[in-house]
Amino acid sequence: MFLIRSGAIEGYEQLVTQYGQNPTTLLQQFGFSSAQLRDPNTYVSYTRLADLLDATAVACGNPLLGLNLAAEQSVLALGEIGLSIRQQPTLADAFNYSNQHISLHAYGVHVQQKPRGDVLELQLAFDFSNASGLAQLMQLSAGQAFNLIAQMVGNTGSALKLHLPQSAPTTRVDTPSPYKDQIHYGSSFGGISFPLSWLTRKPQYDEQLLRAHFQQRIRLLQSIYPGNLQAQVCHIIGNLLPSGECSIERVAAALNLHPRVLQKKLQQDGTSFRALLQKTRMEVAERNLQHGQLSVTDLALNLGYADVAIFSRNFKRWTGNSPSEWKTRNKNS
Repeated sequence: MFLIRSGAIEGYEQLVTQYGQNPTTLLQQFGFSSAQLRDPNTYVSYTRLADLLDATAVACGNPLLGLNLAAEQSVLALGEIGLSIRQQPTLADAFNYSNQHISLHAYGVHVQQKPRGDVLELQLAFDFSNASGLAQLMQLSAGQAFNLIAQMVGNTGSALKLHLPQSAPTTRVDTPSPYKDQIHYGSSFGGISFPLSWLTRKPQYDEQLLRAHFQQRIRLLQSIYPGNLQAQVCHIIGNLLPSGECSIERVAAALNLHPRVLQKKLQQDGTSFRALLQKTRMEVAERNLQHGQLSVTDLALNLGYADVAIFSRNFKRWTGNSPSEWKTRNKNS
């Protein structure tokens, strides 16, 4: 199953409304709802989202709708991974981190690094396709990658390029300003390119953006789980697990609390961070084993375990069965 965070289409409803169309109708046509978009960390069908973007481009009469959507987004559209990679020592480290933890954002997309002379190409590859060859999805994804690199590097001049396999639009359409003079249509790949020398640069860090992310997260959690701190903590743990950095410090920061304050509040509720971490891991593991397509090894990594054997031992302690045995007994039941 190919999944992506609904936050990837942040700003979709506002953009579609600007074109005089009804976003609710279009969303419902492909099995989505406005409620899903309110929680940017809800995973939705990647393939249906690709079809939604193509249909929306036709309805709005804009063959560059994916680029227009990307142009209106901040790095927060990429969620936790968009913030975490900016905290790496160099751009090279950021790209390695991204490849390791891309499942924080989506299942079904890969980013390949291809050096060509003194230029590095970041080529996007999807595990699926559709009638348009994922034209709008590629625009959106390449635009988001362009935005991220531009924000990490700062002044990129004309060195940062956006590549699209599709031909240039035959109808008159305005290209979003961030990409206007940087697009290569009919390219051999979809993605971006920039000087290889940038890999040694330290990513620029935006403290204001980080605060905005946490404030957005806090408002969201309070609206979904009003007054329920345990549910809020479990929600954040579930989002952080694949990164391997699911510490009480990271969770407390997401709630704008000091770790000791968070631990004290949880103790007053009769639980602890460690207990909620185990509870969330067990729930995510059982849900994936029952309905997902991940191998046990990939599932262990997505739960933050460095060793699949440790995950298997813990899972058997929780349930009395190994992951494989539990999966056989409960698959799609």
